[in-house]
Amino acid sequence: MTTPDFIRRIRAAAGHQLLLLPGVTAIVFDDLGRVLLGRRSDTGQWAVVGGIAEPGEQPAETAVREVYEETAVRCVVERVVLVQMTEPMTYPNGDICQFQDITFRCRATGGEARANDHESLEVAWFAVDALPPLDPFGLDRIHRALRDEPTWFEAPAALT
Repeated sequence: MTTPDFIRRIRAAAGHQLLLLPGVTAIVFDDLGRVLLGRRSDTGQWAVVGGIAEPGEQPAETAVREVYEETAVRCVVERVVLVQMTEPMTYPNGDICQFQDITFRCRATGGEARANDHESLEVAWFAVDALPPLDPFGLDRIHRALRDEPTWFEAPAALT
């Protein structure tokens, strides 16, 4: 994932300390029920599409923008799937981030899937019963997007 300029400016003043960032994940389905995935250039692994909202950008707009930027696929947001804080992560350079992720279920409306920027090595549609190896985050988001209802709140284990 490329670091947006506004975060570089914050990091110049804040150093490596924890930043809480607005993130989105877009689970995009086509008319055949296949899901859109990209093979990341930084890890070589297949993953769902996602990114960071720009200042003033609405989360659904971020999802649509990220899908197009990374895959050349046009889409519309159908609904919110999940709103959740991710675990803090430390990047190789020492930066610490925690994302408030909003996952959206989206429907493809046009474009031809291809690696559209330097963040993806390749992009492809996959049947949900024939997914490539994915990390638990991506798999969880796809399974939740297939359900009929959004998960607005998921209680931490300590509260259940």
